Amino acid sequence: MADTFNYRIDHHGSLVRPTGLDRTDAASVDAAVAEAVALQRALRTTVVTDGGHPYDDALGIVLDHVDGVRRTGETAADGSPVRVADTLPKAAGPLAVDRAERLAGLTVIAPKVTLPAPSYLAATVSSPLPAREVGEAFAEIVRAEIARLVDAGVRLIQLDNPLLLAATGPDDTPVGALSFADALAVDAPATRLDTRPEGVRIGYCPGATPPAAVDRAKAGRLFAEMTADRWVLPLLTASAAELDLIRALPEDRDVCFGVVDAARADPEDIDTALDRLDAAGELKDLEDAAVAPSSGFADVAARPLQTAEGQRRKLVLVETLARYIWGNEF
Repeated sequence: MADTFNYRIDHHGSLVRPTGLDRTDAASVDAAVAEAVALQRALRTTVVTDGGHPYDDALGIVLDHVDGVRRTGETAADGSPVRVADTLPKAAGPLAVDRAERLAGLTVIAPKVTLPAPSYLAATVSSPLPAREVGEAFAEIVRAEIARLVDAGVRLIQLDNPLLLAATGPDDTPVGALSFADALAVDAPATRLDTRPEGVRIGYCPGATPPAAVDRAKAGRLFAEMTADRWVLPLLTASAAELDLIRALPEDRDVCFGVVDAARADPEDIDTALDRLDAAGELKDLEDAAVAPSSGFADVAARPLQTAEGQRRKLVLVETLARYIWGNEF
């Protein structure tokens, strides 16, 4: 796509929370977000996010602003709060627009907002109601928020479902409480915009780890049924499964390669990472590509994948790889 270069150096959105951050104190959150923006500017990312600092976990950007969903007081295995939908969720107001507008006021770099995909919300929130119905209710909420974000000037919006990629294997792997088909049906409406200003990208990240083998028909169905025009796909080993996902990606879609492992302590070897990008370039025009870490650094605030310094090194590596591949065109 012609304007992919605007978002070459990407990241998923969540960053390691600063020591002493009090999410109950608006001033503390605002200071942390300003610090995160300064970090991203210094590292020359081509998008900026709020680091996820206002939320306990990646689901909070939606679930903290809807009626019908409550916290149980328990904690899941990954450290995130356990939530239950007793009734179909309804938006209590805008989700992220106010924060996105404040973010845009801190820098001229394009603000990015990452939202949990409706299918992921339905897959991870317990409910006595049918998961498909819960997912469709979340899809209405997320679709409306995407429209508001675009109207507010946000040009890159990413939806995440870390469970979906596993379902592209040959086995009948469910997506939490949803089937693969139901997950696609739930998310498809949220990735469509009837009208879209120039430069807007709706991205989708189906997960950081592919199955051992990819069913090309399932992968093709994934890309065909969801019209997201930017796909965030793993490229940590250039395995057969990772390359099969790239082969299945339609030519008219952008791709952002998760080429740096967000969970690995030591930085990757640059030459090895470039070799993986070269392998991907045999299958996909790198002019329609970008690079990023494989996942967020702290999708659950209490359990970051890196230290702050480790995160910085990973983001520096992403920027370095982008310069090797595309020079200084951005």
